Amino acid sequence: MRKFLTVLAALATLGLSGCGYNAIQTNDEQVKSAWSEVVNQYQRRADLVPNLVNSVKGFAQQEKDVLLGVTNARAKVGSVQATPDVVNDPGALQKFQAAQGELSSALSRLLVVTENYPQLKSDALFKDLMSQLEGTENRITVARNRYIKSVQDYNVGVRTFPNNLTAMMFGYKEKANFSVANEGEISTAPKVDFNPTPAPAK
Repeated sequence: MRKFLTVLAALATLGLSGCGYNAIQTNDEQVKSAWSEVVNQYQRRADLVPNLVNSVKGFAQQEKDVLLGVTNARAKVGSVQATPDVVNDPGALQKFQAAQGELSSALSRLLVVTENYPQLKSDALFKDLMSQLEGTENRITVARNRYIKSVQDYNVGVRTFPNNLTAMMFGYKEKANFSVANEGEISTAPKVDFNPTPAPAK
């Protein structure tokens, strides 16, 4: 009897591996790993923001609205729980993206403001923070690209035959991927104008 059960277990294992079960598990783990790296890089950016705000605050006290906008956006990012389950919930992923997008937008406004403060731009602390922020943005891009690729591999795996039968049997569904929130805006080419703005007439 024991021999029969051993043979049955071996056949079941071979059957599962042959129908894509192991591939689904591997791809699922790659998605989780890639997502952890995305969250890690976004957290790195969020950790830099308070230092950046304090650095600017010392030079530009009058820019309170912009600084408050960055602080609030950073707080909103912190309130969105980026658990591993987010990758299985399109609504939660969209909420996470929206919060990160809001912080990106607030940081962009902050950088525009800093252009009016040449002293600030030459400050060593500010330059270091900007360098770190730039590096973080690059890391976020790389991490997101890896996540997008991992989700693509996973989704192809659970949708193609015979893996799709195994996925249905074990309840594996397609995962949501990153999308562009402002697709309309980025589809318009930016205007480049090298002509200086004329001084207002006196």
